[in-house]
Amino acid sequence: MRDCGFTDLGFAKIDIDRKRRCGFPEVIYCAGKTADQVQEIFFHLSQREERVMATRANREHFQAVVEKVPEALYFPQAKVITKGPLPDDRQGLVAVVTAGSSDIPVAEEAAIVAEYLGSAVRRYYDMGVAGIHRVLAVRDELNTANAIVVVAGMDGALPSVVGGLVDKPVVAVPTSVGYGANFQGLAPLLTMLNSCSAGVAVVNIDNGFGAGYYAHIVNKGVVAGG
Repeated sequence: MRDCGFTDLGFAKIDIDRKRRCGFPEVIYCAGKTADQVQEIFFHLSQREERVMATRANREHFQAVVEKVPEALYFPQAKVITKGPLPDDRQGLVAVVTAGSSDIPVAEEAAIVAEYLGSAVRRYYDMGVAGIHRVLAVRDELNTANAIVVVAGMDGALPSVVGGLVDKPVVAVPTSVGYGANFQGLAPLLTMLNSCSAGVAVVNIDNGFGAGYYAHIVNKGVVAGG
């Protein structure tokens, strides 16, 4: 294994230069990987980095990781493994909003990712447009956030509504939650991409990780005065 910006494990090439380039080490995507593979990648990153994170992890992945990295923690709803706890000095504010309770697992992935990266997070769950008064009741609170993640399946209308009520960037996350014509998240994805509200950006279906990471970067920039 040669140190040339990555570590070659044979089945994986770990990007050990990611923190220098992007501010945080490579994040492990566990889906499709065996428990042994996740264990090996997590362990090697842990040898170099104070903070390591893995997403879409199941309990088998976590049990393998904790054997070699005893300080690893598992957030089951978010399916996230971290090396050590969430930092105490979280700054700024990211709001994470869901349309329904069924969207919470994806929202929790976004929330835990943002928190572990260092952002303070406030959760607003089950705020869908079928009861729009729920969103209106917290409009002023949402405007105190530096970035807002809005997670929705079904018709995917909530990000457009939130985007029309606040002056902060909105990161829309379509989920695969919904009946047949939801097309496993394609329907809300297209709704969000066609939003008439300015200031709404969209990540891929069920991509809580990408939304949480992006919201953290926005929040970090505001906190730093950028």
